[in-house]
Amino acid sequence: MGKRLVWTALTGLISSTAQAAPPAPLPADQLDWSPWGDQAPAGALCGGRYIEPGYLLPEGKTPEEVLSNSGSAEYGDDGETILGGNVVLRRGESQLESPRVRVNAARDTAFADGPLTIRYPGMLVRGDDGQVSLDSDAARIDDAHYVVHEQRLRGDAQAMQRLDDGRYRMREASFTTCAPDSRLWRIVGSDVTIDREQGFGTASNARLEMGDVPVFYWPWVRFPIDDRRQSGFLWPTMGISSDGLDYSQPYYLNLAPNYDATITPRIISDHGFMLGGEFRYLFGSDQGSIEGAYLPNDNGGENDNPNDPNDAFDGEDRWYIDYSHYGRFTDRLDYAMRYGAASDGRYFDDFGRDFGEQDTEYLERLARLSYQGTTWNLDARAQGYQRMDYPLDEDDRPFYKLPSLTANARWGQDNGFYQEWNSNATYFWRDLHGVDSDGFWEDEETGNTRQIRLREAANGSRINLTPAIGWRGQPSWGFLEPRFQLWQTNYELDYGNRDTDRDESLSRTVPVYSVDSGLIFQRDVTLFDSEWKQTFEPRLYYAYVPERDQSEFPDFDTDERAISWSQLWSPYRFTGADRVGDVNKLSYGASTRFLEDDTGRERLALSVGQSAYFSDRNIDIEGDPNTLPNKETDYEDWYRATRDRSPVITQLDWRINDQWRSRYEWFYDPDRSKTEKASAYLQYLSPVGHVVNLGYRWQLQGFDPSGDEEDRLNYSREDFDVSFAYKATSSLDLIGRYLYDNTNSRDLETLAGVQFNSCCSAVQVVWREWVEDNDTANTIDDDYTDRGLFLRFVFKGLGGVGQEADSYFARAVPGYEATQF
Repeated sequence: MGKRLVWTALTGLISSTAQAAPPAPLPADQLDWSPWGDQAPAGALCGGRYIEPGYLLPEGKTPEEVLSNSGSAEYGDDGETILGGNVVLRRGESQLESPRVRVNAARDTAFADGPLTIRYPGMLVRGDDGQVSLDSDAARIDDAHYVVHEQRLRGDAQAMQRLDDGRYRMREASFTTCAPDSRLWRIVGSDVTIDREQGFGTASNARLEMGDVPVFYWPWVRFPIDDRRQSGFLWPTMGISSDGLDYSQPYYLNLAPNYDATITPRIISDHGFMLGGEFRYLFGSDQGSIEGAYLPNDNGGENDNPNDPNDAFDGEDRWYIDYSHYGRFTDRLDYAMRYGAASDGRYFDDFGRDFGEQDTEYLERLARLSYQGTTWNLDARAQGYQRMDYPLDEDDRPFYKLPSLTANARWGQDNGFYQEWNSNATYFWRDLHGVDSDGFWEDEETGNTRQIRLREAANGSRINLTPAIGWRGQPSWGFLEPRFQLWQTNYELDYGNRDTDRDESLSRTVPVYSVDSGLIFQRDVTLFDSEWKQTFEPRLYYAYVPERDQSEFPDFDTDERAISWSQLWSPYRFTGADRVGDVNKLSYGASTRFLEDDTGRERLALSVGQSAYFSDRNIDIEGDPNTLPNKETDYEDWYRATRDRSPVITQLDWRINDQWRSRYEWFYDPDRSKTEKASAYLQYLSPVGHVVNLGYRWQLQGFDPSGDEEDRLNYSREDFDVSFAYKATSSLDLIGRYLYDNTNSRDLETLAGVQFNSCCSAVQVVWREWVEDNDTANTIDDDYTDRGLFLRFVFKGLGGVGQEADSYFARAVPGYEATQF
C-alpha cells in the first residue's frame, strides 16, 4: 500500500458559493443546559447535560384542545384575540411561550412576538417572531435556536419551519452535538431538514466547520441524528504517501432492517481506479456477508517489499472476493459456507485490509454441514484455501479436502467405562503447475530448480479410524484412567506423472496405550493473615505407541509438535493423521494451587513436570523407523529423537492482587544445563483502565520442529515486549508498545498512540513502525521495515474519519479496553 505517512480525510473542497450564516448561538442557560458542578459522574466527558423541564399547562381533554394562560387578553380588529404578559399556549404535546400572541379570527393560527419558546416532546426551539398553527403541527420561527435533548443535538437557523408531517426545515442553519459552550465542530448548510421520525437529516451546500474554519464541503449530505442506520455517504478515507494519493469514498445503503450494503469507489494514484463493496444480511438463524473489490488494468505502482518487483502486475486486473454464510436447520444441525479468492498473492500487501496491516495468509473456501448430538457428532465438508504468497511456490500450494467426512461418537457408563468411535474419510487434492516427472519445478523468484518432496507429491484418499475404550475413576481425592486406542489408516494414492515405485495402496495399524493418574491433597493454611486452601496434585502418566514404518506414507496435513506442558500428558507427537509417532515414556509432575478460602478464586498455581523416555523416537516426518536425523548437520533434531528425558517444564500463574498478575514458563534441560524455552509476563490492570505489560521470551534454535524449513527460526530468539495504556484523564488515553529482538539487535515494532475523547468528538493519532518477515522465519536477510502515521477523527452523532484502530490496540496491549467513541 505504500508507506502511509498520513491516513485521514480531513481535507476537502470548500464551497465557492456564499457561505451560510446562521445566527449566533444562545447562552447555555437558555438551552435547557444544566452544568454538572460538583455532581459530575465518574468519567463524564461533558460539562453538563440537557434537562427537559415540564409543561407549564396541563394537557387538554383532547389533542386538539388549546389551553392558554396570559397576563392580559383583548380583542383586536377583524375579530383577532391579543394576549399579553407571559403568554402560554398548549395544544396536545406542543407548548408556546411568548410575551405577546395574536390569534386570528379563525382561531387556527397564532402569531407570536419574540423572544418566543416552543416545546415539543424532547425538543426545544427558541427564536424571534414566529407563527404556530392551532389545528396542525405546522410552525415557523425566525432566528431559531433548537435543542433535541436525548440525542444531544443543537443548532441555529435564520428560519425554521415545522412541516405538517413533523419534519423541520431550516434555512442557513447549523447542526452539532457539542456542548453549548463549544465550537469544536458543526455542519452548516443553506437548506437543512431534520426528520426525527426517521432519524436523519439532510443539508444542501453543506460544510463541516472546526471552530470557524471550514474543512470539508458537500453539495448535499445526509447525516444521522440517532443510532438508527441511514443510507448516505460515509466519511471518506485518504492516504497520502511519497507514492501518491489513496482516496476512498464509501456510500452506505440501508436497504432493509435485515440487510444492507456499502459501495466504495477508491482512487489510488499509482494503481488506478478500484470499486469495492460489501453486502450483509440476516434472515432468521442465517447470516452472511460478501465483500470484494475490483481494479482493472493496474498501473503497476511501487511496492513496499524490496524483495518484489514494483511493476509485477502492470496491466493486469486486480481483485478479491470473500463470501461467508452461517445458518441452522435445527438446534443440532448447522451449516456454513465460505469462499475467498484473489487475483494474486500480493493483493493485500498492495491494497491492505485493516489498520494493523495484518497479513492475510489464506482465503478460505468451505462448504460444511455439522450435526451435534448427545452421542454422535457428524461433519461433512469440502474445504480448501488460497494461500496469499507472492510468488507462490509449488510445494506451498495447500491441499483441498474434497470431501472430508467425520463421524465421532462417545458412550459412557455409570461405572466409569466409556467407548469412543472416531472416524474420518478425506480425499486430498491439489493442482501443481510446471512440475516434471521427477518433481522438479523452477522457482520464479530465484530462477533455481527445486523439487517437490515425494511425500507431498500424491493426491488421494485417506480413511482414518481411531476407536477407543477406557475407564475413568474420579473420586474427590484423585483420578485413574487407563485407555486403549487403535489407529487404522488406509490410503489410495495417485502420483500422477511423478516417476516413483511407491505403493499407492497403503495401510497402517497402530495401537496406542496410555494410563493417566493423579492424586489431590488439600489443606487449610494461613498466610499473610489470610485463610487459604492449598492443593497438592501429583500426576503420573504412561504412554506406549510402537513404531510402524511410514516412510512411503504421504504428508497431507501432518506436522510435528513441539514439547509443551500438554504434550507431557499426551501419546501423540504429530498433528493430523499421516504420522503416528512411536513413544515409550513415563511423565511425572506435580501442581500446587492456592485458593482464597472465602471466594475459591485461584491466586497461585505452580506446576513442574517432565517425561522419561525408554527408547528413541525413530519416527519423524519422513516416517522411516530405521533412520535418525544426522547428528552432525541436524543436531537439535537428533537430540530431540534420542534424548532420555524431556526438559523440565515449570509453569507459574500468580495473581498477586486484583491489579497485578504474572505468568512464567521455563523449559530446562538438566542434561545439557541449558534453557530451551522461557517466557515471563507481568501485567498491571488498574480499576480505572491503566494497563502495563512486561514480557520476555527466549527460544532455542531448533526447539520447535513444526512447519516447513522456511518457517523455522535459524537462530535462538530472545524478545523483550513492553506495552502500556495510560488513561491520563477521562478524555485522554496514551498507548504504546515496544517489541525488541535482542538476538538480532533490532526493533520489531514500535507503537505510540494518543486517543482524545471529548463530549462531541474523538481523535486517534498513532505512529507505528514494524518489521515484515516476508513469510520467511528462517532468515532475516529479506526482512524489511514498514511504518505509518494513522489518524482518525470522530464527530459524535455524525461519524468518523479514518480507519478504526481499536481491535489492533486490544491485540498489541493485552488487557486494554479501547474507549468507545
